[in-house]
Formats: sequence, C-alpha cells, structure tokens
Amino acid sequence: MTEYGTNISIGRVYRLMKDMQLPKMSTIKPKQIANQSADEALCQNLLKQRFNPAAPNQVWVSDITYIKTGSSFSYLCVIIDLFSRKVIAYKVSPRIDTSLVLDTFERAYISRKAPSGVLFHSDRGTQYTAWGFRKRLDHVNFVQSFSAKAHPYDNAVAESFFKFLKHEETNRRSFGNLKEVELSLFEYMNFYNNQRPHSTNDGLTPHEKERDYYEDL
Repeated sequence: MTEYGTNISIGRVYRLMKDMQLPKMSTIKPKQIANQSADEALCQNLLKQRFNPAAPNQVWVSDITYIKTGSSFSYLCVIIDLFSRKVIAYKVSPRIDTSLVLDTFERAYISRKAPSGVLFHSDRGTQYTAWGFRKRLDHVNFVQSFSAKAHPYDNAVAESFFKFLKHEETNRRSFGNLKEVELSLFEYMNFYNNQRPHSTNDGLTPHEKERDYYEDL
C-alpha cells in the first residue's frame, strides 16, 4: 500500500506491528456488529422459499432490475402475486430510489382492491428497508419478509421473471429513451399475464390461473 508517499506491503506492516508488540486493529467495530444484529432482527425471511401459496393476495414478491436506455439506465420495479405468478404492478423510472418501490406498491395495492395481511417479500435493498416503505406496509397491515444476505434464490420467482423478460424482450431491443422502455414493457406485461403459459400454473397463463380460482369459489 502507499500512504504519504511511502510504499510498503501489508505483510510488512503486520510484521512491524508484531515486532513492536502492537495489538491488531479489529476489522469489525462493535457498532457494526450491533447494526448487523438489528438488521437480522428487522429483516427476517418469513417466506422461506415457500413459493406456492393456496390463494391470491397471500404472498407478493418484488424486485428491481435495470434496463439500458440510451447512454444510461432505466430501473424497473415489479410486484408479482406468487399464487399465479401474475405481475400485478410495475413501474419504470430513471431513478432507483424508495419512491420507485412506493409507487409500484400503490399501483399493486389499488389494483388488488386494498387487501390486508399479505406477506410482502423482497431482497434487502435499501429501497425496501427504507423507513418510509416499511411504515407504509405496516399501515395497511402487510407483513414484510426479506431474502437472506447473498441468497438470491430466496426471491427466485422475481429473479426468474427478470431472466425471461430480458431474454424475450429487453435484451433484443435498443431503447433511446424512457418512453420506448415503457411501451416495450406495456406490451410484454400484457403478453406475460394474458398469453404466456406458465409451467407452475400447469400450462395456464397467470390470468387464467386466477380466473379459474375465483370461478371455483
């Protein structure tokens, strides 16, 4: 490493510290440990990869991905109902912030006629752990669940959706602006929900899976 114009290796620093009987500096501060414990307490994985609820509006999953747009990126947030794998809301924005997640949630909440007691699962991105978003979920009696750190399979359904979206749509196109992205996504979401068979639904589309559920009630 180089500090103040002096070149010295990390190994030599440790040897000098040992010769001088200096104690090692902790690489983890007690405050960080406390924060990690609090984070674990506030970000529990309640879904635990149970990806097949018995009815709609029991579990929603959400995630964010990026889409190359001109010389920069657009950011897409989706919310999926695990029962049918239906995309119940989405929003694309030039900014990846808490507002993106909040706005997407409001669209889902309104479109599903204000359900209560839904388990909402996501990764631990700052957009989902933000106080404003957590407060909103608590206000409408939603229960929040988070993937474990470095375990993307905990949110495998959302990850899988993005894989198909990029393979079938966005990676096959070039987008010059946000409007072009929005038009492409509108067309794909309609195709995905209403025309694309899903193996988890025994070959039914997400729309057909929910239609059959409500007809059988």
